[in-house]
Amino acid sequence: MTRAGFAMICCASMLLNGCGSGEFEDLNRFVEESKQGLRGRVEPLPEIKQFEAFAYNAFDLSDPFQPRDTQVAGGPVGGGPAPDMNRRKETLEAFPLESLKMVGTLERKRVRYALIRTPDNNLYKAKVGNYMGQNFGIVTAVSETVITLKEVVQDPANGGWSERSASLQLLEQ
Repeated sequence: MTRAGFAMICCASMLLNGCGSGEFEDLNRFVEESKQGLRGRVEPLPEIKQFEAFAYNAFDLSDPFQPRDTQVAGGPVGGGPAPDMNRRKETLEAFPLESLKMVGTLERKRVRYALIRTPDNNLYKAKVGNYMGQNFGIVTAVSETVITLKEVVQDPANGGWSERSASLQLLEQ
């Protein structure tokens, strides 16, 4: 290697060394400037509100989590037609009336039955005198397109019983 070649290599390495030192200088300057304004700061805890005790004074009212008394010494509470609580429940009384669907009718020995589909997709038949729904509903009539019921519901204000009519329409496919 000649002196001229050696000198050329030394000059080139010095130029490259001088260019490489400032490669991240702007980035380093930015980081240093950003550190200047930073200070650790914790937000103060919110003020805790004092607990206020509540005195429950409704001991003379009926417990909403217990069934109401349907009988007293003189008869049903509040008067009206009370349901027979000693009667054995029928299968269709386990479902709310809104969840039952009439899907057809069937006639056998001059007795018309309504075909009822339950939410669990089982099929039952009901005739006049059967009970349906959770409000002590008794079937009073069965036609080709509708089942008519008489329900006995309890009045929340006085605990008395009253009758109301309800119906179940044939489900249109």
